[in-house]
Amino acid sequence: MLILKYIDAADFIESYDYLDYKEWNEGFYYKLRIILKDGSALLATEYVDDLQRNYSFHWQSSDNDIIIRWDNAPHHKELLTFPHHKHIHHKVIESMVVSLEDVLKQIKAALME
Repeated sequence: MLILKYIDAADFIESYDYLDYKEWNEGFYYKLRIILKDGSALLATEYVDDLQRNYSFHWQSSDNDIIIRWDNAPHHKELLTFPHHKHIHHKVIESMVVSLEDVLKQIKAALME
């Protein structure tokens, strides 16, 4: 996966583990656990095929408290960006479609604050 080059080069990432990976002609599925240098973790799950893309990028503290989760589960129909949204602590807000690379860039920026 191309994203692994980005992860390998990222100075704010301590390590990562593949929890699952499947690939077929029309798509792929992966689940990664990425440990960041501050002790927090990002659990990244993505399913892509010709007809759909489902994702969940769940960033949590070392105490397992949610920091931010980006996903496109089909709930929160009240949001203009439905089904794309993000959870910040316990609030749900609008979010544009994001990739794992986008999420990692946002996390890096937050860690540098």
